[in-house]
Amino acid sequence: MPTKLIVAGIGTDVGKTVVAAILTTLLQGTYWKPIECGPSDTTTIQTLLDPLTTHIHPPTYSFKAPLSPHHAAYLENQTIDIKNFNLPHTSCPLVIESVGGISVPLTHQLLSLDLFKQWSCHWILVCKHYLGSINHTLLTLHMLQAHHIGIRGLIFNGTPYPEAESVILDMSQLPCLGRLLPEPHITSQTIQHYAKQWTPQILQAL
Repeated sequence: MPTKLIVAGIGTDVGKTVVAAILTTLLQGTYWKPIECGPSDTTTIQTLLDPLTTHIHPPTYSFKAPLSPHHAAYLENQTIDIKNFNLPHTSCPLVIESVGGISVPLTHQLLSLDLFKQWSCHWILVCKHYLGSINHTLLTLHMLQAHHIGIRGLIFNGTPYPEAESVILDMSQLPCLGRLLPEPHITSQTIQHYAKQWTPQILQAL
């Protein structure tokens, strides 16, 4: 059965899209972001991956406002219905990018986690270094573990911060699967570089 992998983050703007592009490349897989709010990550992915060799599945919902999904949907007189999501059928590995953090609301009754946990997938968590990120990372991991989510490891984004990374890795007992360093520009060549660099540890984790 092809690998199904969810790229989650400790919040918004932590680097999920770039990490998803790297993982899609190294797995020679397909990409899907079920819900978009604001500038299209699917469009960004199209500029980073080769459209001739990588299939990019369209989002189920795409909203204009860069807000929480429940609010962005409300502004367009829509309600996100979890029954409308169908996991794409593919013979290749599938990389699924989540939306925001795992506790962002899709409706007044459903969180992002409620949607993504229904699929049998491996999970990788993207952590970006900033003041408070240790707390956000550990809280996210605790919630995922409470829901018996199969977390394969962490990707750290930003200038290396050994003091933060070591305590997160020690407390979570999860491996670091890669580090995304600050890049002045993200291009397809950047994606290829990290895909080659991360391949051994990602394939071992999966």
